[in-house]
Amino acid sequence: MIVPATGLANLISMTYILALDQGTTSSRAVLLGHDGRVHGSAQTPFKQIFPKPGWVEHDPVEIWSSQFGVAMEALAQANVNADSVAAIGITNQRETTLIWDRKTGEPVYNAIVWQDRRTSGFCDQLREEGHEPLIQDKTGLVIDAYFSASKIRWLLDNVPNVRARAQKGELAFGTVDSWLIWKLSGGDRHVTDVTNASRTMLFNLHTQQWDDELLALLDIPRALLPEVVGSSEVCAKAAGALQGVPVAGIAGDQQAALFGQMCMQPGMVKCTYGTGSFMLLNTGDKPVRSRNKLLTTIAWRIGGKVTYALEGSVFIAGAVVQWLRDELQIIRSAPEIEELAASVPDTAGVYVVPAFSGLGAPHWDQYARGAIVGLTRGANRAHIARAALEGIAFQIADIISAMESDSGVQLKELRVDGGASRNNLLMQIQADLLGCPVTRPANPETTVLGATYLAGLAVGYWPDEQTIAKQWAVDRRFIPALDEPTRRARQAGWTRALDRARNWETA
Repeated sequence: MIVPATGLANLISMTYILALDQGTTSSRAVLLGHDGRVHGSAQTPFKQIFPKPGWVEHDPVEIWSSQFGVAMEALAQANVNADSVAAIGITNQRETTLIWDRKTGEPVYNAIVWQDRRTSGFCDQLREEGHEPLIQDKTGLVIDAYFSASKIRWLLDNVPNVRARAQKGELAFGTVDSWLIWKLSGGDRHVTDVTNASRTMLFNLHTQQWDDELLALLDIPRALLPEVVGSSEVCAKAAGALQGVPVAGIAGDQQAALFGQMCMQPGMVKCTYGTGSFMLLNTGDKPVRSRNKLLTTIAWRIGGKVTYALEGSVFIAGAVVQWLRDELQIIRSAPEIEELAASVPDTAGVYVVPAFSGLGAPHWDQYARGAIVGLTRGANRAHIARAALEGIAFQIADIISAMESDSGVQLKELRVDGGASRNNLLMQIQADLLGCPVTRPANPETTVLGATYLAGLAVGYWPDEQTIAKQWAVDRRFIPALDEPTRRARQAGWTRALDRARNWETA
């Protein structure tokens, strides 16, 4: 059937894109229309499991049930059903690792979360054996427990019968996107997209394939692995309550945010302030190898064309605010930190290094631990709160410096998103420490927008990237107001504080 242009416009206006945003601490679903506005939204937290110090797990069944539940709730809010959904876009916490039975869909163990450090010793062994250059050349990643490969290896070696069953082809590995698509499709499709594949430490950036040499090195059966697809293409059809709706967009949460921030040109940078904080620099159609321990990763693949990025990861960002609330109890709610921190003009020399899970880029010290230094008798909870915000911003400034060195591009603007980007004081501190403007978009839903746009482009909901780029608008720009000598002095203090936190577990 040929639909006239006016009829197509009417059809589009009556349909929506359903974005599934499966995060580290909650599952979300957002129903968006052609103009990018939200028509239905639901979110629910799920349990964080900490079996041992440094171990972090999720229940795969709860991941699915919470995600499906909020999807149905978002549709109900808009008073529509699956017939009104043009496509599904998925964005997800990355690196988190699941293995399940291909016949029953039963997980063999809890999901091992990206924050989990149980495989640090195995990663040390790989490094000591001299494998890091090979792994970086092929994958763009450093050897670290952060990525999926060592988690897969742990499951194979430590859960009874898993290795034998994997070798027989009875089991499936997936990051969270794979698990959701498996469940959405009723077990019909076992896929992942290039952005998530590029975070496993098993995917070759140059061949765009799972790498046999790395699989052999890590003793991981190829039979476990999903098919790798593009970020914007129809890769599955939903079953059940969403029967027939195409799954057409997939991107790890940080790549989705880069796309949602419209950072489509080389040199454009975004930072997402969530549980952790993640910065991506678009490097165009060629992977840039980092000399400063940043990650080379895939930003997206659309129509067969790959766009690459440099990435720096801060493991603890918004989580330090949660720690102040839940453990130290110096604030009752996360938003309170802004008023408390603003009640003092500076930190009185206090520095908070929030290395609760080690240090990410560009330091990559998995044995670092959190520290508060510079305390005097006059230091109070407001100084600690302000120092915690500065601790987030200093980590970002370290990554920006490394990115500028690797890429040869000086940052002109940092586009920001995520929950903590709503903290005006933090954003001003960030601009001051970077010495460049920080821009917050009018629509804060950049991660779900990225997944939505990728799905919509695949099914013709939007005709091209230029059309969706027009939807991006500025909420507020934060202009640097700190003089250079003061900025340098604060940076020097931060460097000294970092030195106190390094290698704590082996000190």
